[in-house]
Amino acid sequence: MSRYDSALTIFSPDGHLFQVEYAMEAVKRGLAVVGVRGKDSVVLGVEKRAAAKLQDTRTVKKIVQLDSHIMMAYSGLTADARVLVNRARVECQSHRLTVEDKPSVEYISRWIAAMQQRYTQRGGVRPFGVSALIAGFDIDGKPALYKTEPSGTYSAWKACTTGKSSDKGVKEYLEKNFKEDLDKTEAKKLCLRSLLQVVESGSKNIEIWVLEAEEPENPQVLPSAELEDLFAVIKKEDDEAERLKKIAANQ
Repeated sequence: MSRYDSALTIFSPDGHLFQVEYAMEAVKRGLAVVGVRGKDSVVLGVEKRAAAKLQDTRTVKKIVQLDSHIMMAYSGLTADARVLVNRARVECQSHRLTVEDKPSVEYISRWIAAMQQRYTQRGGVRPFGVSALIAGFDIDGKPALYKTEPSGTYSAWKACTTGKSSDKGVKEYLEKNFKEDLDKTEAKKLCLRSLLQVVESGSKNIEIWVLEAEEPENPQVLPSAELEDLFAVIKKEDDEAERLKKIAANQ
């Protein structure tokens, strides 16, 4: 293996690019990220790392704004993500200047994926150790959610996850519980429930952003109080479901 994992542009005999696979492994070691597309909203949620006592948490962001109507959540290497975010922001403004219209979510997702792919095909560079969920509203007013990978692939999703959550059953949880045309509240609850599958400290280490069709260019972060209330509602629903399950088992 050592002959092939030291150079980015050399395939192994069985068709692997090991440096790209190592970048994907870096993503799997990152914090959990979840995206849910509803009927008239898109919800992005991330696990927040516990901050040092003297650290200013405002400088640590896992969900960032690319354009007025597009948000991006990422997992993996923060330094790599910062480079991608800055270049994507410049591309959004360049698109507005050239085309005189805001970029679509699919356009900027494709552009980010193309940037990641270029760094898998040349010597002297390494792949971006980042996987991103990109959410927003297109010109037709429909919500959109895309996912990019270190290999340079991108695809549209109804609900998806990346980071350590992708290996711990969150994907299966989303597949089991996602329903078409979720309203804003249900989308937020599904996002939070999914993150709670891997975040053991409750809602205090979770951050959720919501983009709504009514104000697509005004994404909002859920305040801590609202997040706690939502967590309490979920806990109450789970306790009730567990009580009914016990009653049914005893009959």
